Amino acid sequence: MRAFIFPGQGSQAVGMGQAIADASPAARAVFEEVDEAIGQSLYRLMTQGPAETLMLTEHAQPAIMANAMATLALLTREGGVRLADKAAFVAGHSLGEYTALCAAESIDLSTTARLLKIRGQAMQAAVPVGEGAMAVLLGVDFETAMAIADEAAQGEVCQAANDNGGGQVVVSGHAAAIDRAIAIAKDRGHKRSMKLQVSAPFHCALMEPAAHIMNGALGETRVDAPLIPLYANVTAAPVTDPDTIRELLVRQVTGTVRWRESVEAMVAAGMTQVVEIGAKVLGPMVKRIAPDVGVTSVVTMDDVDALLKDL
Repeated sequence: MRAFIFPGQGSQAVGMGQAIADASPAARAVFEEVDEAIGQSLYRLMTQGPAETLMLTEHAQPAIMANAMATLALLTREGGVRLADKAAFVAGHSLGEYTALCAAESIDLSTTARLLKIRGQAMQAAVPVGEGAMAVLLGVDFETAMAIADEAAQGEVCQAANDNGGGQVVVSGHAAAIDRAIAIAKDRGHKRSMKLQVSAPFHCALMEPAAHIMNGALGETRVDAPLIPLYANVTAAPVTDPDTIRELLVRQVTGTVRWRESVEAMVAAGMTQVVEIGAKVLGPMVKRIAPDVGVTSVVTMDDVDALLKDL
């Protein structure tokens, strides 16, 4: 059994999407539809930069989605691949969950782009710059990371935001609390813990204003049952019910991305292969969590051609 998976924020880079757009009318059509949906020249920003503008959350989120969906369009529109025939599950890391739902025809492309634009703006605006931070704790399991976060909080917010597996857990919250978490981790021998270069403290209680905005936006959004189940970030379990999907997307804004558990659950359900679309970020994570799972990352035209031969 195979899962298609989709990357989250951090996988953006100037130049993304240009090669596939140059080679494929189907890919170009995706970028054009996204540009029209959000009323900006996002594709030009993706291909020409500047990098500091592309990395802003409100741009990076729809850009990463657009790049993945354009790559998928090479497989589906030009390669004749039907997702439901080739995969049993979809999953995505944070914003990648929206891409996964779009790929599974639960939310249409234009709507997905608009939702991610709103989500990015709301998450950026939720916390004044400098008040929040995130850090990666390396060499710790999830339970240890939660204990460190609890000790570091001291009346402020400090939560485990991403359980990425392989001894990598990201914590998020008030900047001072995150500094304390790094210090505590290092005192306990986890010397490689470090602050991340991010614009806001994602997936923690400080994002509650953004969750409120997304609740309103998703409440007005048509969500269909996906063609195949989505393994949701906040439950690490399959979901197909549209109302539940809306609820989980709202909870995801402040909740932990349970990626390790999601991969383990898909393996328990029979997954033996994953295909990452649009980046090579989640594939290595999957290998650390489940070494026996076959991993394919599809980024270039050569990757697309190779996958089409294997499917």
